Amino acid sequence: MKQIVECVPNFSEGRDQKILDQIAEVIRSVDNVQLLDVDPGADTNRTVFTFVGEPEPVVEAAFRAIKKAAELIDMSKHSGAHPRMGATDVCPFIPVSNMTMEQCVELAKKLGKRVGEELKIPAYLYEYAATKPERKNLATVRKGEYEGLPEKLANPEWAPDFGPAAFNERAGATAIGVREFLIAYNVTLNTREKKYATDIALELREKGRPRRVGNIHPFYTNGTLVKHQENEFFCGSCDFVGKTPEELFRHCEEAHGYNLPAILDEHGMSSKNLVGKSAIKPGLFKNCKAIGWYVDEYHRTQISINLTNYKITPPHVVLEATRKLAADRGLVVTGSEIVGLIPFDALLQSGIYFLEKQGKSAGIPMDDILQTAVDSMGLNDVSPFHIHEKVLGYPDMSGRKLINMTAANLVHEISRDTPAPGGGSVSALSSAMGAGLASMVAGLTLSKKKYASVKADMVEIGTKAQSIKDSLLRGVDDDTDAFNAYFNALKMPKKSTVEKKKREAAMQNGLKQAVTVPLKTAEESLEAIELCLRVVEKGNLNSVTDGGVGAETAYAGLRGAVLNILINLPGIHDKTFVSQMKKQCESLIEKGDKLIANVRKQVLDKIKSM
Repeated sequence: MKQIVECVPNFSEGRDQKILDQIAEVIRSVDNVQLLDVDPGADTNRTVFTFVGEPEPVVEAAFRAIKKAAELIDMSKHSGAHPRMGATDVCPFIPVSNMTMEQCVELAKKLGKRVGEELKIPAYLYEYAATKPERKNLATVRKGEYEGLPEKLANPEWAPDFGPAAFNERAGATAIGVREFLIAYNVTLNTREKKYATDIALELREKGRPRRVGNIHPFYTNGTLVKHQENEFFCGSCDFVGKTPEELFRHCEEAHGYNLPAILDEHGMSSKNLVGKSAIKPGLFKNCKAIGWYVDEYHRTQISINLTNYKITPPHVVLEATRKLAADRGLVVTGSEIVGLIPFDALLQSGIYFLEKQGKSAGIPMDDILQTAVDSMGLNDVSPFHIHEKVLGYPDMSGRKLINMTAANLVHEISRDTPAPGGGSVSALSSAMGAGLASMVAGLTLSKKKYASVKADMVEIGTKAQSIKDSLLRGVDDDTDAFNAYFNALKMPKKSTVEKKKREAAMQNGLKQAVTVPLKTAEESLEAIELCLRVVEKGNLNSVTDGGVGAETAYAGLRGAVLNILINLPGIHDKTFVSQMKKQCESLIEKGDKLIANVRKQVLDKIKSM
C-alpha cells in the first residue's frame, strides 16, 4: 500500500489572494501531491494550506511553497492577530497512511536542511522532530515571535537546527515539525470584547492560568492573584498549601494527576524559585491550546483552539465546556469553525455524541450523523462547512459506478446482456437492504417509551446494521470489479510459455478474488439476518414485518453469494483453498437456514398475537 503523508504549512499572509494563488500553484506543480484545502484569515493575516501525497513529492511541494512564500511575503511589514515568526510560520508533517512518526521526522529533517542551506532561513524542529526537550512545544519555539528573532538567534541555546543563526529580515524563521493530527478549531461568541474570549480560553487550555481568589465570578480575571510565599506554596486546583515546592509538586501529581513543573515551564517559570510567583491553576483539557481574539470580519470575538490530540480531547467536548463557561459569563456561543480539515472519525464521534444527548440512535446513515455534528456545533455559523471538502478520510463512494445509479438505472444495467453486474452484485444489494431494514426497525423502536428497556440493544443494533449496510453497498461494485479482474486476465496474451504462465497466474488470482468478495458478502449477510432476528424479537411490534422482510432479503443475499462462490471453485487449482471455501459455505448456509426459520416463526406468531 502507498505511503501517504499530510503537510499543513501556515503562511503569514491572509489578505492578498494573488500571493496565496502563487503558493498554491507551486504546490500543485508537484506530481502525486493533492492540495486539499486553502483556508485564509484576513484578521489573523494567516493562511493554512493542507496537502497530501507520497513522502518525497510532499517534501518537494513543501520546499517550493516555503521558497515562494519567502519571495512574496515581507515579514518586516506583517501584522496579524495570530502569533507568528516567519513567512512560513510552521510546516508540520502528519502521518496518514503506512507512515510512522519516525519516518515523518526524517522528512522534517530533510526539509529543514534544504530550507536552511538553500534559502538561508533559520529552521527549528519541533514536536516529535524536536532535537531538544525545550523545543518540543511550538509555543516555546515561537516565543518572542518575529520581532524577538534577533535576540533569540544571538543566544547560542537557540541556534537554529538548520540554517544560519542570523536574522532573515524578510522571511523570519520557520518551525518544521511532526505531530499528531491537529484540529484548528475556533468557537465564536456574541461579543466584541476580546478579554471575554481570553478569559474563557485561559480556562480551557492545558497550561491554565495564574490562580485568583475573591471576585472571580463571572470573570476570573477580576480576582486577586495568589502568590507563593516562604513556607506557603499554594495549589492552583484546591486549598492545599505546601511547606515546600516539592511538597506542592507531589500533591498536584497525587491528588490531581498533573505535572506542575512541566506546566510552570510552559509559563516560563522556574520550579526552583517560586517565592513571589503566581500559583498556577491548570486548565480543563489536556492537548488543548487556546487564545482569545477579535475578528473584524465577523464583528465578534473567537476562542482560537488547537487540539493536538483529538482522541484525548475531542472538539465537541471542548465546545460543550465553552458553552457552559460562556453562559456563566452572560455570553452565548453562536457557533464554531474548523480551520483546515477535520478527521472523519472526529466529526463522526461528535455526531454520535449529540445524537446520544438527544436520545437518538446513531444507527442512521453516516452522512446524517455528520450533518448532526455540523448542525449541533454550528459549523456553518461564520463560513460554509462542506462535509465532502472539509472532512479528511471521508469514505466517499462517488467513484463507485453501480451504487450511484438510480434504482431504475441499476436494474436496467443488471438486465443487459453483459456478465457483470450479475448475481454477486445483486446479492450484496439485497443484503444491504436487509441490514437497512434492521436499522430502521431499531430506530422506530427507540422512539417509543414503551420499549425503553431495550434501548441499549436497539442503539447497538442500529449502529452495527448501518456499518454492515455500508460495507455491503461497497460490495455491489466490488463484486463487479472482481469479475472484471478475471475477465481481463482471460484477455492477456498467451503466445509464449512465459505469457501463458503470467496469464494463468492472473486468472487464478482473479478467480480467488471472485470468490473472496462474495464470501465477505455471505458473512455480512448472515450478520444482517442475526440483527433482523433481534429486532423481530425485541423491536417495535408494529414494524415486525419490516424486520421479517429484512431477514428474507438478507437470506436471499446469503444464498446468492454462496452460489457465486461455488460456481468459481472448479476453476481454482489450489485444492486446500477450494476445500476451505466449501466448508465455509456449508457452515454459512446451515446457520442461515436456522436463523431464517426462527425469524419466520416469530414474525408469524407476533402477527397472530396482534
